[in-house]
Amino acid sequence: MCSKDAMTIEKSFGPVHFLPAANSGRYPNSNSIYVEGAGILIDAGADSNRYRQLRAGPGICELWLSHWHEDHLTYIDELDGVPFRQSALEQEPLADLESFLDWYGIAQPEYRDYWRANLRDSFRFRPRRAQSYLRAGEIIDLGTCHVEVIGTPGHTPGHLGFFFREPGVLFMGDYDLTRFGPWYGDRDSDIDQLIASTRKLREIDARVWLASHEDGCFESPPGELFDRYLAVIDEREGKLLDYLRGGPRTMNDIAAQHIVYRKPREPLAFFDWGERALMGKHLDRMRRTGTVVQTERGFELTG
Repeated sequence: MCSKDAMTIEKSFGPVHFLPAANSGRYPNSNSIYVEGAGILIDAGADSNRYRQLRAGPGICELWLSHWHEDHLTYIDELDGVPFRQSALEQEPLADLESFLDWYGIAQPEYRDYWRANLRDSFRFRPRRAQSYLRAGEIIDLGTCHVEVIGTPGHTPGHLGFFFREPGVLFMGDYDLTRFGPWYGDRDSDIDQLIASTRKLREIDARVWLASHEDGCFESPPGELFDRYLAVIDEREGKLLDYLRGGPRTMNDIAAQHIVYRKPREPLAFFDWGERALMGKHLDRMRRTGTVVQTERGFELTG
């Protein structure tokens, strides 16, 4: 596994280069991949200066997006004029700011106001359309290696991973194996799909595993990290179940427990919304299995 000190430098695995992000790979930044020879950059959240250097030589011919989230677009303005590709399933949020907010499922007017301003000011959001699209399952000859595009829905509906076959390098995107655990709070996120996608990535016969956040570089099999990552889902759900045993609870009650973020945090438009989004997905899941019902009094266990 790459050490934290090593995160200040790039790592190369054949033609595949891991570009560590500013802020130690934490939001609002994300690590990038650069494929030498083909001039492919995957995601634009790492380092604006490094992108300018790459554009000056050897060149960036195309930008690929693992998915539509803003922290993967942080420095996309540095790549104006570079064609980009993404999953066709995720065209809509990049094409329109209000659609972007809708895809997150942000409904509360004051939270939408915060996010609208944040996306414009911090991420310089403007409508964009891909020049072409990446298809899950396709294998692309990049000259220096072949890459398999892997459909990994759950985090987002069109999230893509990339397996560079000859060097055995797997880029997992936001299946990042961090201690915080998975994010599945978007309108179209799905916990069970996310679990299946994580297991799919684990089964790939890779030699190096790269991810979008924090250290994001694993040079030995990160099996226990996959286990710990998925265990966070069960931990959150277990705490929610324990709380519901005390009687009917409203969403306000549940959010005030800070099961996801562990303590009150600001801004509320980020953390309170995120808390409710993730807990809402757990409640939806438990309603589907008949564990929980929603009544006039709130959410309560069925047994």
